[in-house]
Amino acid sequence: MKRLLLMRHAKSSWKDSELPDHERPLKKKGQKDAEQMGKMLKSKDLTPDLILSSSAARARETAEIVAETSKAGKKSIVVLDTLYMAEPQIILDTIRDHGKDHKTVMVIGHNPGMEAFLQIANGGVESLPTAAVAYVGVQIDKWKQFGEKKGDEVKLKKLWRPKDLD
Repeated sequence: MKRLLLMRHAKSSWKDSELPDHERPLKKKGQKDAEQMGKMLKSKDLTPDLILSSSAARARETAEIVAETSKAGKKSIVVLDTLYMAEPQIILDTIRDHGKDHKTVMVIGHNPGMEAFLQIANGGVESLPTAAVAYVGVQIDKWKQFGEKKGDEVKLKKLWRPKDLD
């Protein structure tokens, strides 16, 4: 079984209204939430082997904090322009293309694409507020197989929101 972690980037700052959306950094609360989620993943033995992150500043910063606090290390991060505001099919293709033999893959991206992907993969509607992490179990041997068969066992095992951990 493979483990998929879907994370919406942490809370971003709107302080500088002149800054393009792609360049918005995290707020202090976002940094704190990302750190909290990384530590939680480590404590649950869910440290990602690979982190696929949107190229947006807020997603990259979230990935770096999670990699550090979960002990995945920054070498585990792959930043991809294609994940910026990605639709579900792009997210699926990205996991298939980059997952290789990794057991635990994390994707850090944006709504509405992340929620839509989770809904399609899991068959249920779940809210992914900023910094939320969905843990999905996937009954496949290789990530390249993900989503090939309708009968693939994909199950939402747990959903953590920062407010639930306070």
